[in-house]
Amino acid sequence: MDVYEEIIRLRREGRKGALATIVNVRGSIPSFETAKMLVRADGTIVGTIGGGCVEAEVWQAAKEVMTSEKPRTLRFDLNNDPKYDTGLVCGGTLEVFVEPVAPAPHLYIFGAGHVAQSLYKVARIAGFDVTVADDRDIYANRERFPEARDVYADDFDRITTQLAPGENSYMVIATRGHRDDMRVLRWAIEQRVRYLGMIGSKRKVIAIYKELEREDVSREKLLQVAAPVGLAIGAITPEEIAVAIVAEMIAVRRHATPSFPRMRYFEEPAELAP
Repeated sequence: MDVYEEIIRLRREGRKGALATIVNVRGSIPSFETAKMLVRADGTIVGTIGGGCVEAEVWQAAKEVMTSEKPRTLRFDLNNDPKYDTGLVCGGTLEVFVEPVAPAPHLYIFGAGHVAQSLYKVARIAGFDVTVADDRDIYANRERFPEARDVYADDFDRITTQLAPGENSYMVIATRGHRDDMRVLRWAIEQRVRYLGMIGSKRKVIAIYKELEREDVSREKLLQVAAPVGLAIGAITPEEIAVAIVAEMIAVRRHATPSFPRMRYFEEPAELAP
């Protein structure tokens, strides 16, 4: 099986992997410079960089690279470390570069208004594939979202039955009303996604959370929702809000700690008290 063809297949199917390449060789090693080994998320491999303990350590590093999505360079000295003695006449050193093979992250935007349109543009620039969903075809159409992977214009409950988000998916709920936000959130919190955010005022977020809790939705699930969505940078315009949201998604994708931790609303403020 060709390594490059398998990389293309993994990316097309939305699956992760890591590619290990021998990039530097000195002396004799049980392989050759530029040899490649692709490690899939399930641990299976395509290709080889020589076998033995070196390959086993690279396999483990590849699993870690898949999780972090950050490349690593490993150096092996076959001269001085007895654990690399395979009985072969090998006494060199080699460096192996391990890089992630990851599909483009996929952002689902529910709502197709002004914030959604700006979010679509910024997310595309940042490398996200985007799917847009709204119940109004005058907003959800190819003229407004020409490079989206998919654009849905239908009832939200019917749209969600057609979607298959995965662990590389991100979602932002930005519909035009409280009722539709709650309908989408009720479905979204049951999906295994990387990031889930919802736009809304403090009052709206609290009202939706309380309603879902009355439906026996656990607080633990609601704690996974970024609400208010985006980094707290004082954003006001649709464009600024889009930047704040995409910045937070990037922080999640790159396993970084956001500079401005988001707040979550569970304590009822005085103005909402009965």
